Amino acid sequence: MTPSGTTSTTAAEPTNRTSGAQPAWEVLLPAAAAPARRRGRALQEALREAVRAGRLASGTRLPSSRALAQDLGVSRGLVTEAYEQLVAEGYLRSDRGSGTWVGGAVRTGRAATPSVPHAPSAPGSGTVADFRPGTPDLSLFPRAAWAAAQRTVLAELPHSALGYPDPRGLPALRSALAAMLSRRRGVVADPDRLVVCSGVAQAATLLGSVLRARGHRDVGVEDPGSPEHGRLFAATGLDTLWLPLDDEGLRPEPLTRSGTRAVVVTPSHQFPSGIAWSAERRGMLLEWARSVDGYVCEDDYDGDFRYDRAPVGALQGLDPERVVYTGSVSKSLAPGLRLGWMVVPESLVEEVVERKRTMDLGHPALDQAALAHLVTSGGYDRQLRRCQRAYRERRDALLAALDEHFPGTTVTGIAAGLHVIACLPARYGPTRRFLGAAASVGVALRALEEYGTARPTDGAVRLVVGYAHLTPTTIAAGMRHVAEALAGR
Repeated sequence: MTPSGTTSTTAAEPTNRTSGAQPAWEVLLPAAAAPARRRGRALQEALREAVRAGRLASGTRLPSSRALAQDLGVSRGLVTEAYEQLVAEGYLRSDRGSGTWVGGAVRTGRAATPSVPHAPSAPGSGTVADFRPGTPDLSLFPRAAWAAAQRTVLAELPHSALGYPDPRGLPALRSALAAMLSRRRGVVADPDRLVVCSGVAQAATLLGSVLRARGHRDVGVEDPGSPEHGRLFAATGLDTLWLPLDDEGLRPEPLTRSGTRAVVVTPSHQFPSGIAWSAERRGMLLEWARSVDGYVCEDDYDGDFRYDRAPVGALQGLDPERVVYTGSVSKSLAPGLRLGWMVVPESLVEEVVERKRTMDLGHPALDQAALAHLVTSGGYDRQLRRCQRAYRERRDALLAALDEHFPGTTVTGIAAGLHVIACLPARYGPTRRFLGAAASVGVALRALEEYGTARPTDGAVRLVVGYAHLTPTTIAAGMRHVAEALAGR
C-alpha cells in the first residue's frame, strides 16, 4: 500500500531537494554499513556518486556533520573528513558560518526518479540473502526443453528464415504468442499488431520514441512504481510525471490535472504495492485515455503468476485501441534471453514497426523460433506451472519467517507475483535502523518508500520483499539473521 501522509522533514534533512530525490542519510546508508576499515572511503564514494548522479543537486544544503553522523550511526570525524575531501575536489563547497552545500562544478544527470534498480545486482560474497525484488530463480530455466527446441528448429527452419527478419518478428512466434496471450491473459492479439522486442525495456523505448515524434512531452508513472519506467521513457526525451495511487489504483484527479496524454501502469498486480486495480479505476483510466486522445502502456510484468485467486485479465482486452500491452519471458524463463512483446493499437503499428526496423533490423530468428516451438508444444505452459509451484512454496516460507521473527507484521500482495509488501510495527523501526541492521549481517532489503515520492509518518517499517530467487532455507535464515541483528542493537 502507498505510504500515507506527507513527507516528513527532520533537522538533518537537506533543505533543498530535487523532485524524487532521497534524503542524504538514505543515499549513504549502505556506506555507513561498510566494514569499519573502509567506512570513511565508502562514505566519500557514496557522496561523490550522489552528486554526480544528481541525487544531491547543485545548491542542496547538506546536514551538519554532527547531525549526519548521528543519523548514520558513524563518528562525526568520518563525516567531517568526507566533507573536507569533497570540498577539496570541488564536489562540495563550505561557507564559513552557513554550512556545507553541493557545488555547481559537476554536470549531473537529472534525477527524475528514485535511484532504485528494478532488479537486484549480483550479490557480493558476504551476502546471506538478497531480498530485493525483480529476479526469478534462474536455476529453474528449462535447459533441456530449450536445447530440444533449438535442435528442432535448426533442423526444420527454412533457409529463407535466416535472412533479414520481419521487424515485427518471426510470423510463427507472433501467431503463437497471440494465441497464448488471448488464452491466458484475455488480450485482443492480432499477430499483425504484435511486435517481438528485447523485453519490456525495448517496448517502452519504442513507444516513447513514437509518442515523442507525435508531440507528446511527458508520460505519467505510478507513485509508488518502478523507477525503471521513468528512466526508459526519459531516454526517449519524455519527462516523467509521478501520479499517486490509492488502494484501488491511479487516483483520477491528479491524472486529470497532470495534462499528460500517456501513462504506464501495472493494473493486474501493481508494482510494488501488489494491489489489483478495481474495475472502476480500470474503466476510469480508459475513459480518460479516450477523452484526451491518449494511450496507456500496460506492463504485465508477472501476469502469469497467481496463487490464491483467479487471474485478473489484462486491461488491454477492454480497449485494444487505447492500450499498448507489453510483456516478456524475463520472469517465466530468464531475463538474459531478451525476449518480449508488445501488442500495439492499429493507429501506432506502422510507426512502431518502422522504429523497430531502424533500431536493430529485427530480433534474432533462431531465438524466436525456439520460443515459438516451446509455446506451441506445451513446454512453456509446463514451465509456468513448475515456476508457480516453486514460487508458492517460497512465498509461504517467507510468510512463516516474518510471522516467527517479526510478530505483528501485516503482509499484502501475496496472492500474485514474486514479491510482497511487509509492514512491520513501529517497534522495529525506524526504517533506516532496520535496513542498517540487515546490511550489517549481509541481508539486502528495500524500503517501500524508495519506490515513490511519499514518506511514511507513522513509524512503521514498510518493505518490498522479493522471494522468487531464494530457497526456503535461505529465506528463513535471512529473516532470522535480521531479527538477531536488530535485537543486538
